[in-house]
Amino acid sequence: MMRKLLWVAACVIVVCALAVASIFFGAFEKSVVAGDVDEPLTADAMAALAERGAYVAVAADCYACHTAKGGAPWAGGLPFETPFGTIYATNISPDKDNGIGGWSRAEFHRAVRDGVGKNGHLYPAMPYASYRKMTPEDVDAVYAYLMTREPMKVANKANALSFPFNIRRGLTFWNLVNLSGDTQAEVAERSAAWNRGRYLTDALAHCGECHTPRNALQGMKADAYLKGADIEGVHAPDLTKAGLQRMGFGPHVLSAFMKSGLSAQGGMTGQMFEVVHFSTQYMTTDDLDALSAYLFDLDALPADEMTPEMSEPAAVDAELSAAAKPAYLSLCSGCHGVEGQGIPHVVVPLSTNASLRLTNARNLIRVVLDGIPAQRFPGLERMQPMPGFAAELTDRQVADLVNWLRRKWGGQEADIGPQEVGQLRHGLETASAGR
Repeated sequence: MMRKLLWVAACVIVVCALAVASIFFGAFEKSVVAGDVDEPLTADAMAALAERGAYVAVAADCYACHTAKGGAPWAGGLPFETPFGTIYATNISPDKDNGIGGWSRAEFHRAVRDGVGKNGHLYPAMPYASYRKMTPEDVDAVYAYLMTREPMKVANKANALSFPFNIRRGLTFWNLVNLSGDTQAEVAERSAAWNRGRYLTDALAHCGECHTPRNALQGMKADAYLKGADIEGVHAPDLTKAGLQRMGFGPHVLSAFMKSGLSAQGGMTGQMFEVVHFSTQYMTTDDLDALSAYLFDLDALPADEMTPEMSEPAAVDAELSAAAKPAYLSLCSGCHGVEGQGIPHVVVPLSTNASLRLTNARNLIRVVLDGIPAQRFPGLERMQPMPGFAAELTDRQVADLVNWLRRKWGGQEADIGPQEVGQLRHGLETASAGR
């Protein structure tokens, strides 16, 4: 009996080992790339595609991720902090030694849509889970455009990942669990604008990569699509229709906001400022309207702006007002105004600011502690810098100020404590020391 049990156990172990090995060596990987891309593009086809590829690359925001601050264009080097270590963007200039100059059309397609490049598996910091939905024609266009760029002889930086995440082939397990075979066909019942907006949101602009929560393996949670997520220390807000309305956006306002980076709801900061700077300001009005229509689940933008249903400003209890209002009047009102009205073309308003209406206060706390640099927006707009007040305010004072702001102009509960502020302060100090 014991011998039989041992034999069964051994068989189970062997079967499991074979299954693991099969996954590890890619037996279950699902490619969405058709075989016809093995045929190289002609020089004439490449030349014809390159101009369109420039626009597709802008909409896909390739430059922002593949160009380090102060670095050579398209040469990579931008760090991405993950729970498993630091990943560096790669050189995608047409340099043959360090970039993609030696890549075939098929190798580029498989990298963009399958996450498997010429030299092995890519880390999903490169959003191939979203780019998987790109059309082959758009991938060809980007390939043609990138091959017209100046080759940059800049070596790729080595990633700093802990074991076992430094083993690229282990991504076969991630792909098996998190990579869908759905390439997202158009929905016949919906308008061309809605379908275009869906394609922009889910594929090219890959909005879900930041705005959808992640599971334990850092895959996007399909059941929480666009409902907001914490990423690299900030909160990417809820982009569902309900979330956008809660922040005070209507369809036309959102479209204009993506073009300019500024509205009554505030100004783009952090990574979203870079999205506007490198990507959305150059997108066509039709595409931005389509993106907005999809996010608001409309077949077309309405003739008149829809008034969103927002949380009304709430009464602030006397104790909180006594603790926080003097700090606001002393530190904030000189720029943002006593009534939170801001200064047009100089300082954003607070009384209509989306950050105060988020259910998550992380971004507001970070701004109070760390400030915001001066920013130049499209159309010659410029917002002056905001200093951080980490040195002037204790954790309790920051919590009181944040609660007062969110309660007075955002209608949110006054539920932020000094412990939450302290954790964010420590994270900012650690990140600053590491730079």
